[in-house]
Amino acid sequence: MKQVKKVLALVLCLLMTTGSLNIPQLKAINTEQELFFTILHTNDEHSALLPLPLVDYDPNGKEGAGGGFARLASAVTAIRAEKSAVGEPVLLVSAGDFLTGSPFAWLSLQDQAAELNLMHSLGYDAITIGNHEFDYGSDALADYFRAAGYPEAATHTPVVASNIVIPADHPLAAIDSKQTYVKTLANGLRIGFFGLIGKEAAGFTPYAPPITFADQKDAASAAVAELQAASVDVIVALSHSGEVEETALAAAVPGIDIVIGGHSHDALEQPLIVGETIIVQAGAQLSHLGLLELAYHKETGKVTLRNQKNGKPYLLPLDTNVPFDSIYANKVDELAQDLDTLLGRLTDGRFQKMNQPVLHTEFTVTKEPRLSESPFGNFVADAMRLVGEQVTGEKVDFAFQANGVIRGGLEPGTLPQRLGQVALFDLVDQVGMGSGPDGQPGYPLVSIYFTGEEVRRILEITALLPSLMGDAFFLQTSGLRMEYDPERAILAWIPIKNIPIPTTRAVMKAERYTGSGRQIDTGSDWVPLKRGDQELYHVVSDHYLAAFLPMVGDLLPSLGLVMKDKQGNPVDVEDCIVYRDGHEFKVWQAVLEYATSQPLGAQGLPEMPTYYAGTNGRLVKVKTLPIWLLPLVGLIALLTLLIIWLRRRRLAHA
Repeated sequence: MKQVKKVLALVLCLLMTTGSLNIPQLKAINTEQELFFTILHTNDEHSALLPLPLVDYDPNGKEGAGGGFARLASAVTAIRAEKSAVGEPVLLVSAGDFLTGSPFAWLSLQDQAAELNLMHSLGYDAITIGNHEFDYGSDALADYFRAAGYPEAATHTPVVASNIVIPADHPLAAIDSKQTYVKTLANGLRIGFFGLIGKEAAGFTPYAPPITFADQKDAASAAVAELQAASVDVIVALSHSGEVEETALAAAVPGIDIVIGGHSHDALEQPLIVGETIIVQAGAQLSHLGLLELAYHKETGKVTLRNQKNGKPYLLPLDTNVPFDSIYANKVDELAQDLDTLLGRLTDGRFQKMNQPVLHTEFTVTKEPRLSESPFGNFVADAMRLVGEQVTGEKVDFAFQANGVIRGGLEPGTLPQRLGQVALFDLVDQVGMGSGPDGQPGYPLVSIYFTGEEVRRILEITALLPSLMGDAFFLQTSGLRMEYDPERAILAWIPIKNIPIPTTRAVMKAERYTGSGRQIDTGSDWVPLKRGDQELYHVVSDHYLAAFLPMVGDLLPSLGLVMKDKQGNPVDVEDCIVYRDGHEFKVWQAVLEYATSQPLGAQGLPEMPTYYAGTNGRLVKVKTLPIWLLPLVGLIALLTLLIIWLRRRRLAHA
């Protein structure tokens, strides 16, 4: 793989230097039968304006971390120059999730639109909206677009959102988003765009209402018909749906020539071809720039790929072989200064620089494996429980956090001057999503009381939901451990409604930790958490998860939860928010404080405990008999006893 990346990087460098080296350019690109054009594409940029991890950021761009907007700008500018020399039009588009995912997104809560303003400046021709654009709510998204200059900005960077249903009186309606958009290129080609947010992606938009989402295939069919009626030559879908849904869309809706995909973060080194539809995706966080060299055949109306014929890759890695564009490097540096100012305000001056080292580790603290306990998940959950105790002043029994809001793990620095270090930015980058009712960055911690029986129900939800909704709904824990069989989570399905009937018997054993500090595998510190336990236990989670979990019980009553205060009175999630000094206390603050509270190591920085080098047996999957076998085993046992009884009776009367 490293060799492949080096080759791709060499190709890009050649593209960027052909002018100065006088390497022969492509000859005339339009023939009597074909018109040539190029599409450059990105997706899931996630506010990754600087190279990641930031601890390896080299301001000269010659070593360390890859990615970043300055490298993207450099690559786009070079390709445009190459294509301009032979008269070939170039389009630049995004398939959504340009916002949130890194602390730079916090600036959007300060009336700044860092990401979109950079995209405008670089000349994106069209974009669509992903699920993470709604992380701060639909009203905040409207404010973000207004800060980016919409609706006026729609004239040069239109937003195509074909299945997003916006009420006419909602402020988001004012951005002038399009159901479809047609752009005529310099060579006369008419390119028609439409945009989709996929079914799975739409399921991750709890703060979108009153915005809703129409059926994807219906919206795509209507958009294709509209564009065909407008006599476009090429139809392009900007689809924030993921590879699985995008291949299904291409198979179900004829007439789509190209799908520029997103959401699943796939770096497709070769396009997927479904019928006559080309499907591509360029990874995430500006790790790559997608490159499609295309030809439109005027007689047949078909679109074909030219990359292999021209010896060009479909993905260009934006690694250290791609230099920074100095103009955009300066733009991002200015935004980084704004972010540092915000950090100082949010931490009351305790932390001043996002790139300052706050932790040292000799190992990577991973979020992997999926659908399982993870080392970084344990670190985050422990931080929430232990720092939550300090802030609330009361012992916290359990902490829960969903994988969907833990974005990744911790990669220590590799540059000699920052070897083993973790920057503040890289730490909060993994846990700083969302905002609270205060409109400030990060989901706040919440303090809730549940009965022991309800805690076991949360564990049953942990066993059930991931099999239905994916890794994002797997819960990391602190203060307990369990053995469970996810295959036992569902007893049956309700026909037509497609709703599962939970067994509530997937958890085979659950124990709570009675010791202090991190969980240590000492027998005396663990006691069973029994079914039917009505004792109240103190639980911390985040606002996002706490608002979601009771909704599971609305659909599946056997997993019902009622949030309570310490006296057992029902409360709303807004009443459970943890405050410190009059401000919402955020999850990212808890994780940062837990990290910086570790004992100092030889490097003079807090040292990551080796405890987090691996998992620690908190969530253990076991194999048991399928749940449907139990009634059968019981019936067989009953019949066996009956037969034995009958035989004995016969013998007694013989």
